[in-house]
Amino acid sequence: MPVEIFVPFWGDPDLLKETVRSVLAQNNSDWTLTVVDDCYPDDSVAEYFAGLEDTRVTYVRNATNKGITENYRTCVALAKYDLMVILGCDDVLLPNYVDVVLKANRDFPDAAVIQPGVQIIDETGKVVTSLADSVKRRLVGPKTGFATVLGGESLAVSLLGGNWLYWPSLAFRTDAIRRVSFRDGLPIVQDLALVMDIVLQGGSLVYEPALAFSYRRHSASASSATLTDGSRFAGDREYAQIAQKLCLDRGWNKAAFAARVRWTSRLHAVSLLPTALVSLKPDVIRATLRHAFGS
Repeated sequence: MPVEIFVPFWGDPDLLKETVRSVLAQNNSDWTLTVVDDCYPDDSVAEYFAGLEDTRVTYVRNATNKGITENYRTCVALAKYDLMVILGCDDVLLPNYVDVVLKANRDFPDAAVIQPGVQIIDETGKVVTSLADSVKRRLVGPKTGFATVLGGESLAVSLLGGNWLYWPSLAFRTDAIRRVSFRDGLPIVQDLALVMDIVLQGGSLVYEPALAFSYRRHSASASSATLTDGSRFAGDREYAQIAQKLCLDRGWNKAAFAARVRWTSRLHAVSLLPTALVSLKPDVIRATLRHAFGS
């Protein structure tokens, strides 16, 4: 069974090509790749794929720009196989990614989501560390050296305390991701929202610590940009309220409390306070203070 890899594209064509090369370089050839171009204004992208001579690679271009959420939905609708990935158009698979994901799926066939081991890279591809990723690994993420199945309220508490998942590295059982839907109006935190919906429906997650993925962090990313204008914080708070209600309805009181406290998100805002103050922008300062200390 192939791993069906989708790349919803809008971004840097050169980084996209690096992403594609990382798929082509997999040790295990049991994969397919579909790039869904969201009408990016650069003819060189289509020309690049026209020159690829690999029948496993498909290039699709949307007639109009749909936006990130709708393009994710397009990827899910196009899936034909049992296991799918929505890969970021600037991220990089390590050569063992397909092997790691397929083994986890064989060992834990009922798991809805697979999270492999991830390293962080910058714009140049250099492996880096950050405060946010250090907190994820040391304080909120799983502390295990072997593949582990997680689920139920304990997983919800962990994710709502601090989202330690790396969305573009996740592999999903296609039937599981199709039972839920991407939530409109939450473009930055929709990854957590979708996984939480799977968990609330009884789906489990396999954490496989074997390093298999390079996640790119750079200042031009959507999540980084929204931190400077407060919209990321607003999205976090909006989803926290949604998650709190969903968990209370499920009888998961500890998870509801974790959603209300959202301690790592608040800590992140505290860490950004010096930057907000230096900006001298009242809106940014108020947004950061509200997220750190408000309700």
